[in-house]
Amino acid sequence: MKPTGSLSPSQCRLCADVLEPRPVVQLGREARLLIIGQAPGLKVHHSGIPWNDASGRRLRQWLGMTPERFYDPEAVAIVPMGLCYPGRGRSGDNPPDRRCAPHWHARLLAQLPHIELTLLVGQYAQRYYLPGFSTLTESVRNWRALAPAQFPLPHPSPRNTLWLKRHPWFETELVPELQGRIRAMGLAD
Repeated sequence: MKPTGSLSPSQCRLCADVLEPRPVVQLGREARLLIIGQAPGLKVHHSGIPWNDASGRRLRQWLGMTPERFYDPEAVAIVPMGLCYPGRGRSGDNPPDRRCAPHWHARLLAQLPHIELTLLVGQYAQRYYLPGFSTLTESVRNWRALAPAQFPLPHPSPRNTLWLKRHPWFETELVPELQGRIRAMGLAD
């Protein structure tokens, strides 16, 4: 999915010294839902479509959104902490490149005037956007303090299945509230 209009960071080469730049974002001026995740995975890097993997399927399930609605840039903006695939590390993908968010986020978010709900997906987004961040579990556990404007979420990766099993309240309490908020915004099908 290509970003639209003047919002496009598609030619960014900020990380060219260490990565293969291929920014993956989804932007539209009318978007009302903003998803701030970690960084594209390898499959997303190759396809150029954000959340086009198992993590994306789980995220769309948590939101109660069809792929068609999710990939409508005039409904959903997607701006990861690192715009490009960060490469592979010892235990999964490397962390997002630290230069991306400070360079891009303020200018991109300033061009999204209709955002009503922001999802902070994973520890990198929560550490950057939540003052006093301690742990992902603590942020997600205290989701009510941020709702209805923000929802902190664990990363929906299949690698986090154990976290989900250890914290069943996430799917029994937070997910239904999140789906209700998405429906109230008219974004669920």
